[in-house]
Amino acid sequence: MVTEYLDRRVEPARRLSRFLVFALAAILALSSLTARLFYLQITNGVEYSALAEQNRTALQSVPAPRGLIFDRKGRPLVTNAAMYSVKVRAADIPEDRRDEVVDRLAALLNKDVTEINTAIDSNPGSRFDLVRVAENVNEATAGIIAESRPELPGVEVAVEAVRQYPEGPLVSQILGYTGPISPEQYEDMRDDGYLRDDWIGKAGVEATYETDLRGVYGIESVAQNASGRRGDVLQTVRDTQPGSSLTLTIDIREQKLAEKALKWAMKSVGMTRGAFIVMNPQTGEVLALVSLPTYDNNDFARGISNKDYAKLLKNKDKPLTNHAVQAHYPPGSTFKLVTGTGALAEKVITPSTLVRTAPYLTLGGTRFYDWNHRGFGACNIYCGFGHSSDTFFFQMAGKLGADRLAKYAHMYGFGKPTGIDLPNEVAGIVPSNKWKENALGAPMFGGEVYQAGIGQGYDVVTPIQLINAYAALANGGKLYQPQIVREIVGPDGEVVRSFKPKLIHKLKVPKSVLTTMRKAARSVVTVRHTYNLVDMPIRVAGKSGTAEFGVRDSKGRLPYSQWFVGFVPKDPKRGSFAKPNSELMALAFAYDSRTVGNVATEIVKYYFMLHYGIKKDYRNHGLLERGNFYQSN
Repeated sequence: MVTEYLDRRVEPARRLSRFLVFALAAILALSSLTARLFYLQITNGVEYSALAEQNRTALQSVPAPRGLIFDRKGRPLVTNAAMYSVKVRAADIPEDRRDEVVDRLAALLNKDVTEINTAIDSNPGSRFDLVRVAENVNEATAGIIAESRPELPGVEVAVEAVRQYPEGPLVSQILGYTGPISPEQYEDMRDDGYLRDDWIGKAGVEATYETDLRGVYGIESVAQNASGRRGDVLQTVRDTQPGSSLTLTIDIREQKLAEKALKWAMKSVGMTRGAFIVMNPQTGEVLALVSLPTYDNNDFARGISNKDYAKLLKNKDKPLTNHAVQAHYPPGSTFKLVTGTGALAEKVITPSTLVRTAPYLTLGGTRFYDWNHRGFGACNIYCGFGHSSDTFFFQMAGKLGADRLAKYAHMYGFGKPTGIDLPNEVAGIVPSNKWKENALGAPMFGGEVYQAGIGQGYDVVTPIQLINAYAALANGGKLYQPQIVREIVGPDGEVVRSFKPKLIHKLKVPKSVLTTMRKAARSVVTVRHTYNLVDMPIRVAGKSGTAEFGVRDSKGRLPYSQWFVGFVPKDPKRGSFAKPNSELMALAFAYDSRTVGNVATEIVKYYFMLHYGIKKDYRNHGLLERGNFYQSN
């Protein structure tokens, strides 16, 4: 009985203790939850709210309209137009239907299945990214694809901007083109706001001034689900800012005249490669620049096919290369400007010094012949330069030596890029003892110095370097940086940056030396080394050149190219070359010409006829016959 009574007294106590333990646990749990909620919602509420918002939204860029390009007189050279492009989102294509979708899409676009698959699979980003697989799709095809969503899941039609080049091949080497950003370029440029499917400048000023033309991309906030799919636009964070436009130094009229003159000669002679440049020596402004053969940059703007691109790459005359800037060649006798300047400046000769020009010079048992194999008798600088006597300049080069010759070549800007605002300019080569020791392990030999003095041997220059050197002669000794872009104009029409003539340096030679060399350049014309150029109603000074290269034929003769660079005084009809006031000069380069006379001279002559409206035809058509040995240089 006592035991039962005690059990009845203990049971309520146990129940009470259990209740108290449970209540305490509940209080602790609720307190913990309350503290956590306070921490999440009050203490760090703003931070976690922002993180939640980021998880449901994403920022995406909005392309800005690309800036336009005009010639120096405001004529449009590049415009923007709308085009249809086709894009694919891989995540939206069921795996078991991919082959079916790609096959159908390839048939509609008339593209290879492999090409589409490669575009999709090479995307380095998310499977939710849209990948461009075709551009410049015609309206009818775009309509069919847009209406075939059930049959083409994951395929979308977009309207994008495309570049249009009204003048096409005429200025393609200057303007360049835009094209899809490569995966490698994207990795380098993604931090600058570029997109995986962006188009960027690939050549010409489109590439050089990419940052200015591109503008500032806008930013939108868009909805995004947990898997990363993006939806509606929620907010515009930043508006787009159109790119700036470019005004070039190029005059499209002069460009057309230059191309006409060069094309005429190439067709007449059967040449496959050439270049022509027009420049203002007083400023370094390039008024025309032609490189042939060339390409149509509209093909790239529309999306060039792999087949057509491969054809351009395989062309042995390299139409994608700007031969005025991106290729170098032996300068031939045009380089005698350097040798003559050095000989006068170093007092090897005076303007009146007579030098015997024998038929040949002998050095180390080797004969070095004058180009006419007769020599010209006793010659001063005007005679030697005017007739382009090789033995005259062999002697000048021998007395100067390799290093002093190289000094004056560098002074005229040879051996390094001019800095022209076009991409991939090459530097050329100026041989010196140090250069040859580094390149070939030995100093320059005497015969090599002779050859360097007449622009043969190791010397190679670009057409832009050569005309720039003669521009420094024509303007009295100022070596300017050649310029293609004159102004950068903002989207509001205000000039953002105006390019003024940029002086590289002044030639460290007496003014009298340059005056003598200008008069010597005039004598090239007056002694009729350029045939009837002296008979034209304008006054021209300049220098022709013939440069051998390549492999000898069965008779031991080398193929050769030809040059001519000419300039006129400010008053082209009555002006004097004693004054350094020329505002117009032109250079022609005729690759592998092998004509009886100098075809480059005829090209420049024809350009001057067109520029000045000279009706009489002064071209020497008979000199354009093909041969395999030059008769003048």
